[in-house]
Amino acid sequence: MSAALGAAARVDESMNGFYHSTMRLNDNTALDLTMTALAHPVRRGILERVMRRESRVTDLAAPFDISLNAVSKHIRVLERAHLVRRRRAWREHLVSFNPASLDEAAQWIARTRAFWGSRLDALESVLKAEDAAGQPPTSGDQS
Repeated sequence: MSAALGAAARVDESMNGFYHSTMRLNDNTALDLTMTALAHPVRRGILERVMRRESRVTDLAAPFDISLNAVSKHIRVLERAHLVRRRRAWREHLVSFNPASLDEAAQWIARTRAFWGSRLDALESVLKAEDAAGQPPTSGDQS
């Protein structure tokens, strides 16, 4: 067994069975799909436009310097994340906003913000207490 594989196995064991790899990162949960969809500036731009009103795909493509086919692929990513709905009216494809997927993302952001906010508040309290007591830091370089 190579050293790298051995190290990876030890990390997996130390995490009590929690498996973390690129395969794990590429799970297609609703939150993952939403975050992936929101990660690209073109998709955010499309989403901002359909939030205002239902639009034709060709109208959504107009402000971007990319092909209609590329815009259609971006819309498919937004559809997979359930952020937009596409419907056909004769030959036109109309895209509308679906806010439901943003609720889960907003809840995750709120939980993460609360977690880190409380951790940073606790750290601030400890640092203030150390400053008040005149104690040097307990870890790091003491140069």
